[in-house]
Amino acid sequence: MIPIIDAHHHIWRQQDLPWLLGPMVPRIFGPYEAIRRDYLVEEYQEDFSQSNVVASVYIQVNWAAENAVEEVRWVNDVADASGWPTAIVGYANLLSEGAGDVLKAQSAFSRMRGIRMQLHWHENEMYRFAPEPNQMKHPLFRKNLAIIEDYGWSFDLQLFASQMADGAALANAFPNITFILQHSGMLEDDSPDSRNIWREGMKRLADCPNVVSKTSGLGTFIHKNSATHIKDIVDQTISLFGPERCIFGSNFPIEKLWTDYGSLVTAHRTALEGYSEEVQRAVLHDNAQRIYRLADT
Repeated sequence: MIPIIDAHHHIWRQQDLPWLLGPMVPRIFGPYEAIRRDYLVEEYQEDFSQSNVVASVYIQVNWAAENAVEEVRWVNDVADASGWPTAIVGYANLLSEGAGDVLKAQSAFSRMRGIRMQLHWHENEMYRFAPEPNQMKHPLFRKNLAIIEDYGWSFDLQLFASQMADGAALANAFPNITFILQHSGMLEDDSPDSRNIWREGMKRLADCPNVVSKTSGLGTFIHKNSATHIKDIVDQTISLFGPERCIFGSNFPIEKLWTDYGSLVTAHRTALEGYSEEVQRAVLHDNAQRIYRLADT
């Protein structure tokens, strides 16, 4: 069985997350009462225990912004004790004058590999995260993004199709940063028009050699683990980006709202069955190992 690197997962303590402590509000992944609790590394390890996962990348979970360094410290301490996760993608507010200090403090932790600042904006307020659609154009954002380049880190790029032209411009402006597109561009609407807009945007991003697509969170908008849907998105993503620029992520425990880890992995393995073993290994393991600079597993 081809080993897996889970390049997009979370662990958390509820006490650290304002969005889990506050009132229930509509979110793109639907009702989330089942995950309004601690999700610790031991549960994550149990979830993936039958799926031949050999390494993982933790992605930030929106602690309070002022605790961005503490988030990395806590995850690093967990990894020191348990061996998981293997690498960390933290958070920094790149629209803050103090971002450089945050990034410097985070760089003290050897597992740091990148930053995610969620930029996705949508006309539908329920899908909206960023306060405006064009934060990536701001001079201060770009000034701080250049610091990420200095550390050799990646930037996990999360946006909707309407923002992909700006995302491609950003990637072209920083050719030495690897931009990792979240959730294969978050196709939020299955209508023909929306699919066409998404695919055109994906083409723009795929034309940037420093953009990688992460086939994670594909159940986010349909709220189920659909093998047909996953294969469709995986096939289109590979056709656009090539197999050398696609990586797998579970998005657990969000996907745990509608499936279990083994079923999710099975759907992704099934989606790749028609490809060569070399391509399957690239998407499930080798690309993430290279992109996140992980030790041999």
